[in-house]
Amino acid sequence: MQHIVQEEKIFKFIETNPGKEVIMLLHGLFGSLSNFDGICNFFSDRFNVVIPILPIYELPLRKISVNTYAEYVLDFIDYKGYADIHLLGNSLGGHIGQTICLRKLDVIKSLTLTGSSGLFENSMGSTFLRRNDYDFIKKKAESTFYDPSTASKEMVDDVYESINNRGKALSLLASAKSAIRENLEDRISSIIIPTLLIWGSNDIITPPFVAERFHALIPNSELHFIKECGHAPMMEKPNEFNQIFDSFLSKLG
Repeated sequence: MQHIVQEEKIFKFIETNPGKEVIMLLHGLFGSLSNFDGICNFFSDRFNVVIPILPIYELPLRKISVNTYAEYVLDFIDYKGYADIHLLGNSLGGHIGQTICLRKLDVIKSLTLTGSSGLFENSMGSTFLRRNDYDFIKKKAESTFYDPSTASKEMVDDVYESINNRGKALSLLASAKSAIRENLEDRISSIIIPTLLIWGSNDIITPPFVAERFHALIPNSELHFIKECGHAPMMEKPNEFNQIFDSFLSKLG
């Protein structure tokens, strides 16, 4: 679908169907709007699918953190007056989603995590040390998925450009360090809303044991694995992902 980015005050966002029940999607560090095409195409007729664009490259380095991103999204929710939100986050976006729930659970109706940080993730490691090596960056991007061909040339080019832009690279590194530092294991059991966990069985960034740990810690959660799938199931297996998510939403009425 064609995304129209709206700007109001300090916020940039996608909004597909104002007035309908809200599904809010939170992207990860290298996430782009196209990552959520499958969800937008499937749900936009029945829901208002909203994607706030996180200010990953706009914040001063000293202010970059999972908590700051959560505050930004909460300010956006307050500004728009959203309530009863179905919040869905991938990777860092899932971590931000958990933090939002821990701060303001009353506006969130359900939480969906897919390939989420918050407990454990394999870091980008030597990616920044070899940032001028295009083939290396390409392989790192491809490793996000079970099927390497899911990583389009456009996606690889975006990652390569970001890592080789000094300002962007520092912002990405600060965000990644914050995700490791701000571990939520001792807190997330207080998230009592219905929670859906959709995980790729072949995720090597947040491996399956991470999903199982989330499931054990979050009391009202259900866990689904998708076979032959990596860190971004909504991209790699959109049909299976949407069926699981749709069934979950249907049960909530």
